Amino acid sequence: MAKIKTVFYCQSCGTQSSTWLGKCPSCNEWNTFVEEVIQRNDNDKQSGLSNFERASKPISISEINLSDEPRVSSYNNELDRVLGGGIVPGSVVLIGGEPGIGKSTLMLQVALNMKGSKILYITGEESEQQIKMRAERIGMHNKECFILTETNTQNIFQQIEQLKPAVIVVDSIQTLHTQVIESSAGSISQIRECASELQRFSKLTNVPVFLIGHITKEGTLAGPKILEHMVDTVLQFEGDRNHGYRILRSVKNRFGSTSELGIFEMQSTGLREVSNPSEILLSQRDENLSGIAIAAMVEGLRPMLVETQALVSSTAYSTPQRSATGFDLRRLGMLLAVLEKRCGFRLGAKDVFLNIAGGLKVDDPAIDLAVVCAVLSSSENIAIDAKTCLAAEVGLSGEIRPVTRIEQRISEAEKLGFEQIIISSYNMKGLDIKSKSIILKPVKKIEDVFDLLFG
Repeated sequence: MAKIKTVFYCQSCGTQSSTWLGKCPSCNEWNTFVEEVIQRNDNDKQSGLSNFERASKPISISEINLSDEPRVSSYNNELDRVLGGGIVPGSVVLIGGEPGIGKSTLMLQVALNMKGSKILYITGEESEQQIKMRAERIGMHNKECFILTETNTQNIFQQIEQLKPAVIVVDSIQTLHTQVIESSAGSISQIRECASELQRFSKLTNVPVFLIGHITKEGTLAGPKILEHMVDTVLQFEGDRNHGYRILRSVKNRFGSTSELGIFEMQSTGLREVSNPSEILLSQRDENLSGIAIAAMVEGLRPMLVETQALVSSTAYSTPQRSATGFDLRRLGMLLAVLEKRCGFRLGAKDVFLNIAGGLKVDDPAIDLAVVCAVLSSSENIAIDAKTCLAAEVGLSGEIRPVTRIEQRISEAEKLGFEQIIISSYNMKGLDIKSKSIILKPVKKIEDVFDLLFG
C-alpha cells in the first residue's frame, strides 16, 4: 500500500509547506494553513489526458513559422472586445465574479449563440433541468450546445473525446475533482490539478476553454494565485446588485489589452449588450442641477461620457467627511487640497461626497477636472451647463494638464450633442478645429475654468 502523503496549503495564497505554520511566509496571513492528503500513483490512476498527449521535441526558433491564427467570434461584441477581438484557439479564459452577478448566464448565452459549432457546457453546480430553465428564460436555442453534469475530470475527458467540441465551458472550476489527487473538491490542490489538466488539454487540442471561478469575500478569485498564472486570460465580472448594469473587465490578457471593458444590462431575458455606454451613464434631467459635471473619459479603446456628482455641505461634526464612490478617495483629497491652496476655496470645514453615476469605477486622470468642477458647482450652488463636458488632468500647482487621445474624447462628446468641451490648452496642438462642430475651450489654470463656468 502506498504511503499517504500530507501537505499543508495556505488557503489565502496557495503556499505549500511540509509542516503546519501559524503565519504564512508569503501573504503574512494567520491560521490559513490546512492539511490536505496527496497521493500520486501513475500505475493505478490516470489523469484522462493520455489519449490527447503527444511527445514534443525541441525546435530551433528560426524554424518556427509565424501564422496569424484567426480568432473565433463568440457572437457577443462586448465579450469579443474584452478578449481582444475574439476567442483565441487553445486559450484558457478564467471568469470570476460574485455569486448571482451573471457569470453562468453570460456563458450560457455565449454557448447558445455560437451556432454551427459544438459547444460543451460542463456544470457541477446545476442540473440539466436548471440549465434548460435558464435557456428558456433567455429565449435562445442551439442544437449544437451540449450539457454535461459531471465533476470527475476523467469522465469529462472521456465525453470530450467522443463529442469533440469546439469550445468548452466549465461551471465552475471549484466543483471539479480528479482522481490523481486524493483530497476533497474545492481544495487548493484539486483546483490546481484540475485547472492544470484542462490547460494541458486546451494546448494539445487547440480547443478554447472557459473556466468560471468563485471569488472570496475580499473580492479576489478563490483558490491559489497560481490559478491566475496558469490561464491565458482573467476576466472580472462585476456590478452592483442595485444597478442593472454589469461590467466585464480584463485583468490579465496574453492576447490583448488589459484596459478593455464590456458593459451589459441585466434583464429578465438575460444580459443585453450595451453598445453605447455614454447614454446610460448620463442621467436624463429636465433642469440643470448644481454639483453635476460631465467628463469625457476613455476605458481601453472605448471613449465614453460619464456623469460626476458631488455634494458639499457644512459639517455637523468637528471632522469633515470625505466619501467617494467609484473614484479614488486619496485623489479626491488631493484635488480638494489643490482647491484650498491654489484657488482659496475653504473646503476644510465642509463635508464632500462624490459619486460616479452608473456604478463605474474610474481611474482615468482626465476625470480630474470634472470632479473639481462638480465640487465647486455644489459648493457655490451654481449649475454647470448640461451641454458642456470636460476632459483634463489637474496638477498639484493648479495647472490644467493635457490628456491622451483627446480626438476620441472630442468626437464622442460631439456625437452625443454637446456644444462645448473644456480641455487643456496644451492639447490644442495639432487639432483640426475647423472640422469640429463642437466648441473647444482651452484653459491653463483652475481659475480660468472657474471664470469660464461660473463667471
